Amino acid sequence: MSSDAAAAAAGNPLRDAQDRRLPRIAGPSGLVIFGVTGDLSRKKLMPAVYDLANRGLLPPGFSLVGFARRDWEHEDFAQVVYEAVKEHARTPFREEVWQQLAQGMRFVPGVFDDDAAFEVLKTTIHELDKERGTGGNFAFYLSVPPRFFPTVVQQLKKHGLSDAPAGSWRRAVVEKPFGHDLASAQELNEVIHGVFRASEVFRIDHYLGKETVQNILALRFANTMFEPLWNRSYVDHVQITMAEDIGIGGRAGYYDGIGSARDVIQNHLLQLLALTAMEEPSSFDAKALVLEKLKVLNAVRLPSDLGKHTVRGQYTAGWQGGRKVLGYLEEEGIDPKSKTDTFAAIKLEIDNRRWAGVPFYLRTGKRLGRRVTEIAVVFQRAPYSPFDATDTQELGQNALVIRVQPDEGVTIRFGSKVPGTSMEIRDVTMDFAYGESFTESSPEAYERLILDVLLGDANLFPRHQEVERSWEILDPVEAYWDGHGKPEPYTAGTWGPKAADEMLARDGRSWRRP
Repeated sequence: MSSDAAAAAAGNPLRDAQDRRLPRIAGPSGLVIFGVTGDLSRKKLMPAVYDLANRGLLPPGFSLVGFARRDWEHEDFAQVVYEAVKEHARTPFREEVWQQLAQGMRFVPGVFDDDAAFEVLKTTIHELDKERGTGGNFAFYLSVPPRFFPTVVQQLKKHGLSDAPAGSWRRAVVEKPFGHDLASAQELNEVIHGVFRASEVFRIDHYLGKETVQNILALRFANTMFEPLWNRSYVDHVQITMAEDIGIGGRAGYYDGIGSARDVIQNHLLQLLALTAMEEPSSFDAKALVLEKLKVLNAVRLPSDLGKHTVRGQYTAGWQGGRKVLGYLEEEGIDPKSKTDTFAAIKLEIDNRRWAGVPFYLRTGKRLGRRVTEIAVVFQRAPYSPFDATDTQELGQNALVIRVQPDEGVTIRFGSKVPGTSMEIRDVTMDFAYGESFTESSPEAYERLILDVLLGDANLFPRHQEVERSWEILDPVEAYWDGHGKPEPYTAGTWGPKAADEMLARDGRSWRRP
């Protein structure tokens, strides 16, 4: 054994605390999930908790408490978690891991305005502190519709659950949407911050937990071959796309009246823009990252003519995946006169030295050609080319494409000579894929984010200033759309309405077809 390894094994206090090879393991703690019977909890949260335990990243006494309007005993709740884990967990099922985790599972029946239920929750937490050694450290996950946020956080305050005992912590985890406009977001933030300090509030944007999103920072700031080109002198434009090939499914109650722009652009895509465009932070702690992201978001400007530089669409019936699918207005639970957008595209500009004059095109939609999320940095054409036009007629613009999902990785597109005696240049690609380059599989986004909550690491969580600034950017677009007709129709399985192609064509550009 090396001296370093021996020192680590002996618990030497001089061991490098920053050794990134060592896993970050949560200390004594527990997690309370409100809305534990919902799809998010069943498909993502409960499996993520098991996967963390299976990877040895949770303490032996970790406890999971479910709160919902069900007449369940603790054993009933454990069975629900068991079924969710068996169906959706990423890592293999191990009985010994499950048994240890199940010993810390508790269930509290009740509704959100039920004082008696919150007193039972308080008693349950005290008992877990004694039985499981959770140390008074609990995170409260609000996996509930936003209209219930104020009630839940006020109940936590009323019953003393938001107040951490000396030497311990309490944290609130909030799922999107963070309001539906600036005013509602400010109101929501005011309610939450009236109970929890800003450092105790973790707003979940699961996209920020994805490995490839975090790799944007590594790609830019750890590689000298990219950062010198990452500016207006070399970049022609940037396209950020989140496309889904599914419809709204059973989410009519949530989606109608919200739409693609509020559901995706306000949070996911503007966060991706901020990470793509921000300056290098002084460190990767939460404060430094938020500072640089806010600088970029504050510099974002909408074009003066929103009619030419924004598009909203709504899918109609068509064929997708070899089967006939309904149009949005024909979906169950949708008002036949609904003006909700299922496709949204906007052009943004960033008024700073690095990006002046470089347009950022954001688009998202349902029932598009395929499921893909990517950031495409498209470079300018060479200012002088010694090649004849016929030599390069098949040559496009150089591009660096960061694939966020489903095939996480990075693609670089550039021109290369076609083998043969003539000088002919054609686009080729170099491809990096996570699945082929690393033996470890990437953790699910919720695994990383839940662990970060338990560790108190806020790097990957948007702060309230970012949320409010994002609404300031989007609100004028929504207001314009409200006063100007209906969404443009597009056939399911295509890449959106014709108006979206025309929007880029006015600038002499075109959308990528992933």
